[in-house]
Amino acid sequence: MNTNQIAHIAGLVGEPARTAMLVALMDGRALTARELADAGHITAQTASRHLALLVEAGLLRLERQGRHRYHRLASADVARVLEGLMQLAVQQPAPAAPRRVVVGPRDAALRTARTCYDHIAGRLGVAITEHLLDEGAMAFDGDAGGHVTAQAAPVLQRLGLDGDASQGAAGSGKRPHCRPCLDWSERRMHVAGKLGAMICSHCLSQGWLLRRSDTRALEITPGGAVALRNWLGHARWGQVADH
Repeated sequence: MNTNQIAHIAGLVGEPARTAMLVALMDGRALTARELADAGHITAQTASRHLALLVEAGLLRLERQGRHRYHRLASADVARVLEGLMQLAVQQPAPAAPRRVVVGPRDAALRTARTCYDHIAGRLGVAITEHLLDEGAMAFDGDAGGHVTAQAAPVLQRLGLDGDASQGAAGSGKRPHCRPCLDWSERRMHVAGKLGAMICSHCLSQGWLLRRSDTRALEITPGGAVALRNWLGHARWGQVADH
């Protein structure tokens, strides 16, 4: 194990402006250097230097489209590390003289539903996960992995995903079929991996969830509320909506 490399990566993530830029990419989008500079409250020139270091270290991936250059998280592994750091951060004891934090509507929206890289987090993500577990559609294998079962097909079909969807979630590739991801606001698990990404993508494509600008929060549309309530059941849906 190269401890110097670990320290190097930790140092890159630990710089406040770089941390802010990395967190801004946690919703799975690709953003420009200008947008990331705004997220880090730094100049475009300073952001360019920071982004170059993050790309070089393999934390970000640079994508070019015509004259435009976009940055996104390099992999789901990077997102998982960041989510873990966020969970550790909220567990730290409060400072001796904490500033008063005003919790506004934006915070409430994040707690209801948000993106965690490419899957759903918040109360909605936890409710989906508990439904899949209760229906036997998947099972978690400890804290790091999981597997999709044969029961996944009929459960996902009731959400409007075809029968091949469960095979896609259990297909080949390095990414886990499904895995637990500790939700920093709910302190319970939501589902990540291929299955989590598939469900999130489906809900977005159906218009049940809408991305909100400048935030990871997801808006649940009226049609989405009906579809998800019918799938999850009234009692579990109440855990999402009745707050």
